[in-house]
Amino acid sequence: MSRGHSANFVLPGEYRKTAERLFPENGYLKGQNPDLKSTAAFAKSLGIDADYQRLLALDKKSAELRTFMEHFQNNLDLLIQKTWVEKSEEKRKDHLQDKIPVFVGLIEGEDYLNAIENFASILEEMAFLFFGIQSSKNDFTEYTFRIDAQMGLFWWYSARLCMLKELSGKINHNDKILWAVLLLGLCYLTNF
Repeated sequence: MSRGHSANFVLPGEYRKTAERLFPENGYLKGQNPDLKSTAAFAKSLGIDADYQRLLALDKKSAELRTFMEHFQNNLDLLIQKTWVEKSEEKRKDHLQDKIPVFVGLIEGEDYLNAIENFASILEEMAFLFFGIQSSKNDFTEYTFRIDAQMGLFWWYSARLCMLKELSGKINHNDKILWAVLLLGLCYLTNF
């Protein structure tokens, strides 16, 4: 079971079909992969579809995409810096901020599979900074849905990113799909 997923939790109906097309409940079957239609539908559910579609269409070396990545990194740094934590957790914040340039470097190097794994780790740490011990409880996703449905869907997505690692042995690394899935989180956090 992924972090924050209660065995009894069921995604709200308006998100279930879209979310489970992107990340099937029982994992990917042989020959089954996420596709661009499912990522676009998920972006719409997150409320980021216009930015997402625009950025997905850009050349990976474009100035506009580099500017977006700078905005992403700056926003993530601000989110981490502005998060109040106990004095004993300050090192945790610093360690998380040190991970961001490495993550951005993986994206710039188009190493999307490792970037996704790195991003999942960053998001897990961010969840702890934002929500404390609640982020490690089985009802974390339910909890975030009660706060805000799109935020809940985002944290559900973050917990599911690890599923993409299992695709590495089943498909040739489809960088376009991996980038599309990764871009969902980047867009959401840049607009957070």
